[in-house]
Amino acid sequence: MAVATTKAPPDFDDAFKAQLHDLLVWRRDVRRFKRDALPSGALERLIEAACLAPSVGLSQPWRFVVVDDVALRAKILAEFERCNADALKSYSGEVASRYAKLKLAGLVESPGHLAVFADRSTLVGRGLGRRTMPEMADYSVVAAVVTMWLAARAEGIGMGWVSILDPDRVTELLGIPHDWRFIGYFCLGYPEDEGQVPELERAGWEHRVDCREHILRR
Repeated sequence: MAVATTKAPPDFDDAFKAQLHDLLVWRRDVRRFKRDALPSGALERLIEAACLAPSVGLSQPWRFVVVDDVALRAKILAEFERCNADALKSYSGEVASRYAKLKLAGLVESPGHLAVFADRSTLVGRGLGRRTMPEMADYSVVAAVVTMWLAARAEGIGMGWVSILDPDRVTELLGIPHDWRFIGYFCLGYPEDEGQVPELERAGWEHRVDCREHILRR
């Protein structure tokens, strides 16, 4: 039987902590990409980083689908355009005009496309932590996505989360088991600009709220 070895945790000094804060600040939901290809193995390396995320019961329910096929990408783009047109109908007047001007995806320009799913039926983890909250599998996958997002930003690679898609349709297009839950579709590539302020904030759509407004004490 293998004996577990112990190793002292790393000492994260003040310089590292400051850089970590900068990384969190500069993580962006990117919609404007350069068309430059990602380095060979970059996407696989980022997926490895994502798999270091915490997961309920160590279930590791994340499933990554790298979408390279040009025809499939075109179908995903068409689905986005259909859903986006439907979303536009829910707004009216000035808000509709502003919505129509927003760039909400980088599906055409981005060199990397990645769909992420949660396999809720996985036996890995033996169900630990999911009896009362089965959605913890989904939350675990979101944690993996955020981990990947930060790792990508550290390499100068941008990620954009495309949420204006029909989950069932994406699952069907990609030929994915229907018991996997669609979490998100992501564009990856080098950002066209390096703005620190989120694009939706620059466009006047919304602004970042002071975190103290979201804190309750009991």
